Amino acid sequence: MAVGLAAAIALHFSHPASAAPTGEFDWPLRPRPHVERRFDKPARDWLPGHRGVDLAGVPGQDVLAAGAGIVVFAGEVAGRPVVSIDHPGGLRTTYEPVRARVSIGSRVGRGSRIGELDAGHEGCAAAACLHWGLRREAGAGNPREYLDPLALLHLSPLRLKPVGAR
Repeated sequence: MAVGLAAAIALHFSHPASAAPTGEFDWPLRPRPHVERRFDKPARDWLPGHRGVDLAGVPGQDVLAAGAGIVVFAGEVAGRPVVSIDHPGGLRTTYEPVRARVSIGSRVGRGSRIGELDAGHEGCAAAACLHWGLRREAGAGNPREYLDPLALLHLSPLRLKPVGAR
């Protein structure tokens, strides 16, 4: 039981440096960024939490679309530049602070340049941090829900071998 719990914790909290995305989505920064702050889902939409992940970058770095979709917002929210992309399946990714190089209605592919990372992000130790968010839009009786964007990456899981195995 303890080994199973330890494996579950390791799978949830560790992403090996060699892990590469295996699905339709990829990291929005290259090279693969360090995760400065993880997702902390709020109990309710209006309660405290961290509705995304903060990824370390450098000012002016290209920000890439994590997956194929349509740009639904490219502008400022509360004085911060934001880009939002709708993806199939009711998913929406958000990227901030990002100076947009795309416009609303643009179709983007996985890895398409959508803008440049601005300096500064409150609570981030790096010179610049990309706040990357994900939510499932409301529909078919389901409410809008914030999700961990790292789950999009389907990172290769940690494989444990029995003691003594080669």
